[in-house]
Amino acid sequence: MSTANQTRSGAEVPARPQGCTNLKLRQLGRRVTSHYDAELAKTGLKVTQYSLLSHVVKLGPLRPVDLAAAMRMSASTLSRNLQPLVAQGLLDILPGSDARSRLVVATDSGQLKRAEAQRRWRAAQERLNQILGVERVLALHTLIDEALELLALDETGEDDV
Repeated sequence: MSTANQTRSGAEVPARPQGCTNLKLRQLGRRVTSHYDAELAKTGLKVTQYSLLSHVVKLGPLRPVDLAAAMRMSASTLSRNLQPLVAQGLLDILPGSDARSRLVVATDSGQLKRAEAQRRWRAAQERLNQILGVERVLALHTLIDEALELLALDETGEDDV
């Protein structure tokens, strides 16, 4: 991939990104989410539900506020996303340490559903690795991690990059 263009005189001019980075990332995100959703649909879950169920299995029982923080989502978004999993009997919301607090826990059915979905998620990941190539997936992960770190530094103002 070239990082420079040449002018008519032969001088090199640094290449500039073309198009909107946000649009490109959203297009990629939708395509990747669709890929995983298609595989997870075999379990009756969507990617967002699998992620939520996995967090509760790994971290739970925990307070909704702590779950929302761990997943980097708002309390209202978490509440909306919890409802279908509670209705399906995969998660339970139990009383917490005092009258005002609650704990989110995975039920036995939720534990089993998460294990089933984890197998489907692995299949989706392996297929994505085949389609894109392992080297490209590794490079993508590295690039995303670096971008997230730089954006986090920019948001906190700790470092001018």
